[in-house]
This record gives sequence, C-alpha cells and structure tokens, in this order.
Amino acid sequence: MGNKLSGKDLIKIGFPKNNSINIALGQINRYRKREKKESILTEAKEVLLFPEKFTGHGTWGKVAEGLVNPVQVRMHQLNNTRAPFSIFGENEIDEQAKYQLYDALKLPVSVAGALMPDAHSGYGLPIGGVLATDNAVIPYGVGVDIGCRMSLSIFDIPASFFKGKEHQLQAILKDNTKFGMYETHTIRADHEVFSRSEFQDIPPLKNLLNKAYKQLGTSGGGNHFVEFGIAKITNPLNEWKIGVGEYFAVLSHSGSRGLGANIAKHYTYLATKQCPLPKNVQHLAWLDLNTHDGQEYWVAMNLAGDYAKACHDDIHRRIAKAIGKRVVVTIENHHNFAWKEIVNGKEAIVHRKGATPANVGELGIIPGSMTAPGFIVQGKGNAESLNSASHGAGRLFSRKKCKDSFTQSEINKVLKANEVTLIGGNIDEAPMAYKDINKVMANQTELLDVLGTFTPKIVRMDR
Repeated sequence: MGNKLSGKDLIKIGFPKNNSINIALGQINRYRKREKKESILTEAKEVLLFPEKFTGHGTWGKVAEGLVNPVQVRMHQLNNTRAPFSIFGENEIDEQAKYQLYDALKLPVSVAGALMPDAHSGYGLPIGGVLATDNAVIPYGVGVDIGCRMSLSIFDIPASFFKGKEHQLQAILKDNTKFGMYETHTIRADHEVFSRSEFQDIPPLKNLLNKAYKQLGTSGGGNHFVEFGIAKITNPLNEWKIGVGEYFAVLSHSGSRGLGANIAKHYTYLATKQCPLPKNVQHLAWLDLNTHDGQEYWVAMNLAGDYAKACHDDIHRRIAKAIGKRVVVTIENHHNFAWKEIVNGKEAIVHRKGATPANVGELGIIPGSMTAPGFIVQGKGNAESLNSASHGAGRLFSRKKCKDSFTQSEINKVLKANEVTLIGGNIDEAPMAYKDINKVMANQTELLDVLGTFTPKIVRMDR
C-alpha cells in the first residue's frame, strides 16, 4: 500500500460513500500532499467525529461542510423577469452593456441593479454595473482586479509649484513608481497587512504572500497610472484645513496586483463548479455566503482590498518623501468590490464593478482621462443608483479599436495641446478613447456633489 491517500483509506476510517470523500481528497491533494498519510488520516478521523469543530478551517472546513451540510450543486435557470433597476445617462451607454445588466438582473439571487453613465460592456457584469444580491457573492461581479481604487493626495502647496520643476517631478515619478507585471521596488517596504492571519488560515493565500510583498507599492498595466496634477478646490470641507484654491496633488489608480488576480481566478473556478448556469451567463456564477467557499472568498476579497489600499499608501508615501512635503488631504475609494449594505430595508451584497460608492457624505474621486479633469465628489446616497456613481469617464473605444483608430503622433498632439507630459502609456489609453467626462458628470448630478477637480499634468503609466 503506497503512501498516497485514497478514497478507500477514508472509507476504512468511516467516511460515508458520498461526495465528502471527493472533497477530502481534493483538499488533501491540493494543500496537504507533502504530509504523512498517517497524520492526515488521524486529522480526517477527528473531522469525521466532530465536524462542527472544523467549521471555517482552511483545509478541513470544506470537508466538514460536506459531511454536515453539503453544498447543493444544481443547474440554475434565469428568472423570466428582471429585478428592479435604474440606468443613468441611458443614451450614452452601448446596448451590449445594457443587455449584460439585464441578464444579471434575472439571476435568482438578484435583488436590484443599476448602470452608471460611464458604463460599457465588460466580462460578466458590465463595467459601470452595480448589482445587489441576496446572500451571494459573484467573483466576476467584483472583477479580476479586486479593490481597484483611486487615491488622491493633496499637498498644502500652491499649483505654481510646477513652474520650473518639470524635469525634477518627472524624475520623482520615474524613480518612485513601478508598473506592469515585473517591475518591483529595489528597497521593499513592510506593511501590517502582511502579518494578517488570512495569509496563513486560507490555504490558497499562503503561496501568494511573497508575491504580494514584492509587489507592494507597484501599479498594474492598462489604465493604471500615477500622476501629478492640480487639485482645484471649490467647496472645501471644514476638516480639510485648506480653503478654496489650486493645490499641487498626486493621483493614483491601481488595484490588488497578483494577489487579487489569483484570488479572483481561484474562486471564480469554484463558483462555476458549484453554480452551473446557462452558458451565456456562466461568468455570473455565485458563491453562497453560507458556504465554506463563499465565506472564504469574502475574507480573501477583503484582504485584497486592504492590500490594494496598502499599495496606494506606499506609492504616496514614497512620493511625499521625495518631494519633502506633507499631505494634508487624502481622498480614496475602491471601485471594484462588494459590500454588505441595506437595500430596500434588507441586507444585500452590493457589487460595484467599475462604480464609485456614493453613500450620503462619502468622498470619492472620479478620474476623466490624461487630458480631462477628474472630479472630487461627495455622495448624496441615492437609492435608485444603489448609492453609487460612475468610476470614470468610461471607454468609448475598445483597446483594439484604439489601435486601429489612433496614431502615436495624434496622441502626442492632444497631450501637447493640453500641456500634459506622459511617461509610458500605450495607444489603447489614448485620451480620445474615453467618453466626455463633463457629459458623464452631467448625467449623475442627482447622485453626487462636486467639491473640486483634479487636472493631470505629468502622467506615468506602464509602457
């Protein structure tokens, strides 16, 4: 008898001849295969006798669930009617994005939905889509880049700080930011997020800790950026300690890097296995929050969100240190995430995939493009939009269409006309690829108040 543990071994110690055996073998092979067979069987016996003791346990929680309250895997059909929804700026949104929302609203777990004025079609939920569900989380409703977010640091320095410092500021951006799959900082920073117990308690996260540590303070590719610009404050809040005026500021946009991408991939796979759906909506497979995997994803997602924030904090710390000045106001928000919120008087899971939370008084930043202003906003808490607003201007041209439509010299002309310096950046992020941010903002006046703007001047992106 070899040292590889088999179903027969589990039956011998009393496991019932059902799916709990497959679950146990799957978990052991994935996370414990280097350990001695005897010690694994001793633990398995304990799980069999006292399954309730192992609820939530990294390796054995799923096995205990399989013994006590197995997840029912069955084909789900879409409802014939849609859950209630609202669309803001309907005339500016492509039909495909609307149809993607309509499909999502027919999921048996859907409670309500909304489409923001910057919406365009995506993968699963449309970008700019907001979906509230009943006790279920859709990994693709959160997206691959969990906790993708904005962070704005305003310095108590006048906008005139730029004059004569162009080259110096470009060098600061080049030296203190890293982009894409492989660039990392030579001098690494530590952060309290790395000592979080989730990295030890959730088996798929164990081998991601090192990657997360290496990538702290880095940004992804695509539309992720770090930029210097001018924050024009028109309606300051008392606690900001700065008045109406124009200030030097830095804005960053990125998410949870490889950590978030791996979490998304792992739990999307589990969701599609546990929640078979018609082919056209398979990406909307959900995890029930009463299950082991649902709970585990929720905890992992929140960790990825906190890690994304840690990355931004590190970027802004490095830049503030290089400039030698103190940040006086920080405004930040996730726009790819899921939250527990009250919808129609009942707790629901609100997925925002490319949407800014806009609860009453909540602050956020909605970027335009490299050559268009972003907006510093405060939510009005509009229930129709599920307390949400747009997350940017939204794309008018897909990445592929950009490559077919624009040339580098056209982009350079537009940048020059707007006095913007670009470091890195690809044709698929051309300023012309985006909708008119002023139109988008005009379509959401009932969702938020504008407190100021941010105009980019020196932009750093991936090459």
